[in-house]
Amino acid sequence: MRRFLRDNSLTLAFGLAFLVTLAGQALVGREDFNSRLVAEGLRPMSLAAFLASSQFAVDVTENWQSEYLQFSLYVFGTVWLLQRGSPESKALDKAGEESAERQRLGPHSRPDSPRWARATGWRQAVYARSLGAVMALFFFGSWFAQSVAGVAAYDEAQLRSLQAPITWLEYLVNPDFWNRTLQNWQSELLAVASMAILSVYLRQRGSPESKPVGAAHGATGVEG
Repeated sequence: MRRFLRDNSLTLAFGLAFLVTLAGQALVGREDFNSRLVAEGLRPMSLAAFLASSQFAVDVTENWQSEYLQFSLYVFGTVWLLQRGSPESKALDKAGEESAERQRLGPHSRPDSPRWARATGWRQAVYARSLGAVMALFFFGSWFAQSVAGVAAYDEAQLRSLQAPITWLEYLVNPDFWNRTLQNWQSELLAVASMAILSVYLRQRGSPESKPVGAAHGATGVEG
């Protein structure tokens, strides 16, 4: 058990932190939402009702889709895009999908290579792009969930104000949907750009996200 915890500590620590913050969001989100309901003369929600509400769902999914957007773009973007001096970038002479030999595909695979990397045809093609594909699937799935939960939350607010609800298609061009979407996208894109350029000049000893402390600023694709 101790070895399992050590070998998986990064995933376990962030997974636990995710659950703690999700629980915290549920508690404070309910209090915030209930304060608005009371101000409008309506009955507050129980915690169980809030967890099943569109309000909680849209708040959660709009954050998820922006995070998966960040990683989807980063996975695909770093295939071709480079940043001189950044450990977040490949070496300047390695732009593109790289050769089968460098990627250890097919006849260039090793005994411990994944089975589908040793395969040929569609299985190799699918596996060679599986990380980006799954990240993109999570992004579009959570973005769709945000739109569905968002229109439900928007219509609930409309009805409380004695205004007409709208359809899902109408919500897709509504400012509320794009305000929720774009305010998350811009923050994620800023974070990625900041990490790419700041890692050129700044260091964090022991982190694979940083170059070695003594590495030259111009060293590209080098991890500590």
